[in-house]
Amino acid sequence: MDLISQEKWNRIYTESEVASNSITSVLKEHAYLLPKHGTALDIACGLGSDSVFLAQQGLDVHAWDISDQMVGKINAFAQLNNLSITAETHDITRNPPLAESYDVISVAHYLERSIVPGLLTALKPGGLIFYQTFLKEVTGSYSGPSNSDFRLGKNELLALFSDLNIVFYQEDALIGDVQQGVRNEALLIAQKS
Repeated sequence: MDLISQEKWNRIYTESEVASNSITSVLKEHAYLLPKHGTALDIACGLGSDSVFLAQQGLDVHAWDISDQMVGKINAFAQLNNLSITAETHDITRNPPLAESYDVISVAHYLERSIVPGLLTALKPGGLIFYQTFLKEVTGSYSGPSNSDFRLGKNELLALFSDLNIVFYQEDALIGDVQQGVRNEALLIAQKS
């Protein structure tokens, strides 16, 4: 495990609590695509919003994050609220998920290109991936990583998941009224055959 990254994220999350109200738009706006039951993986789960949402939709959720501090908070929240979430400290770059083990995979605001083959393998046939993360092309009001290595190029997310069937893709970039829509991020939903 990358202890420097773990310490960094533990510092960031010191004062944070589990958030159940900041669900990523790709997941929230397309919840009707989720299966009624099954197993979901929330990668780099952070404050746990997507994990909580997925569990509320009836899925058994595995929530992975490098911050052991946030993992503990998510497990306590899940137990208190009777949610089917098992959070664990996990470095996905070193330990990818098992093959064909998830009906749904959610990734939000995290980009590590090397894990994509493992995500493809981890999806069960018919499984869905919901992915939302930052773009290199940005409007004036931008938050996200300052290192461009952790931001996507134009249509890069489509290319990374080209082996799957694309269900939904959005990359508003700088088109039209930049005060509306989801800006500075790419959103993707794709399904394994």
